[in-house]
Amino acid sequence: MTDPIQSYMLLAAVAVPLIGAALVMLTGSRPNLRETCSFAAALSTFGIIASLVPAVLAGQSFVLPLFTLLPGVSLTLRADSFSMVFALVASFLWIVTVLYTIGYMRGLGEHAQTRFSACFALALFGAIGCAFADNLFTLYLFYEIVSITTYPLVAHHQDREGYEGGRKYLVYLTGTAKGLVLPAIILTYVMCGTLDFSDNIRTGIFPGDASRLMVTITYACLILGFAKNGVMPFHHWLPGAMVAPTPVSALLHAVAVVKVGVFSTTRVMLYLFGVDTMSALNLGVATAWFVSFTILVASLVALSKDNLKARLAYSTVSQLSYIILGVALLTPAAIEGGLLHIVSHAFAKITLFFCAGAIYVASRKKDISEMKGLGRAMPLTFGAFAVASLSMIGVPPAAGFVSKWYLLTGALDAHQLGIMAVLLVSTLLNAAYFMPVVYQGFFSSPTCAENTLSVREASPALLIPLLFTAFLSLAVGIWPGFFMQLIKGVFA
Repeated sequence: MTDPIQSYMLLAAVAVPLIGAALVMLTGSRPNLRETCSFAAALSTFGIIASLVPAVLAGQSFVLPLFTLLPGVSLTLRADSFSMVFALVASFLWIVTVLYTIGYMRGLGEHAQTRFSACFALALFGAIGCAFADNLFTLYLFYEIVSITTYPLVAHHQDREGYEGGRKYLVYLTGTAKGLVLPAIILTYVMCGTLDFSDNIRTGIFPGDASRLMVTITYACLILGFAKNGVMPFHHWLPGAMVAPTPVSALLHAVAVVKVGVFSTTRVMLYLFGVDTMSALNLGVATAWFVSFTILVASLVALSKDNLKARLAYSTVSQLSYIILGVALLTPAAIEGGLLHIVSHAFAKITLFFCAGAIYVASRKKDISEMKGLGRAMPLTFGAFAVASLSMIGVPPAAGFVSKWYLLTGALDAHQLGIMAVLLVSTLLNAAYFMPVVYQGFFSSPTCAENTLSVREASPALLIPLLFTAFLSLAVGIWPGFFMQLIKGVFA
């Protein structure tokens, strides 16, 4: 039996970020109180979600119906092993990002900090709602909330670049959602009579007599429609959104937005279509090869970028497809590797963006070619960048090694030697675009020694969060057991 009190904790986990946003707006004229409200909302959200972990690890799941629109179409929340992986990571990293944001926004004297913090909380409201969505309708609703509430963050600077980046962001994400996901929802309902996710990742919800062509079309619409997953060709919004302040980039790439995209995509693959349906229609291997193009091409584009945030953006485009590739291979090890990469990528990528922000605050430098010798002036920041880079590359003992090991093992189990080659080549490309940043910082001679000598580490408000997330990137690699327990619950 599901504990009704714990089921209502789902509603509390979704509602607290919304309440936090309201409190931030109400206390906007008092910055210290405003930031306290923001931090309290983040801490409370994580605490509520963490309280459900013991029961979920014991095999329980929690479902909370809120209201029904049509038979089979309802607003319902659900916590299970799959949802807890994303919800825990997103809510925990929100706490760290709030602390970093205070130092960054105040350090640069950014305007509209109240609006910024409120929209940040609203974006997490949408992300946690996506994590706990029990059906495709609920998932779509919260997915759109994330898109709308993050627009003011992308366009935060309110200049030409900001508005252009924000417009591209909104057009791509809402356009694909309405043009592809909505038709797929209608097709799913017509074929299945429900939008509820299956309880079993093998079976899915599509009946055996459903048209193979219509199921395939529905699948393609959903894979491309959830464009927050960064799959080419619907990836251009992501580099364009880099005009936003660095905490927004961290939110986009590590905490909420792109993780909402890959979470939604993989949730649909496993719990709407299921392993058996995808195998029968040969959708798994086809998807793996499709996203392999994104993995390789985005890595090559990253190599050409001198702007640090742009290079990190294309790295994200590439790395997200590892997650989809793992699930698409449909073997247990590959699925485990894909889901674990949600975690390993989150901790490493947020560290990288935190480092980029700290470098900018301390030196006002954005381009890698301008960072010669900066590592000697900012050894802790560049050291954290090096650790996170090793995780992205997949070097032990960092977290990325564990997830990539499972992906390689899963590809071998699926007898996909070509996919194994893609993973190995992309790893070399990862090293090719990350290691020059570390080399420039520590081993290149500064072009202007006087300017470099005047640079110091950023304030503790920026430095402590990035060192903490770098440590966690190593810790998850050394002790992956907790998240692997949650992930193995997906197969129960």
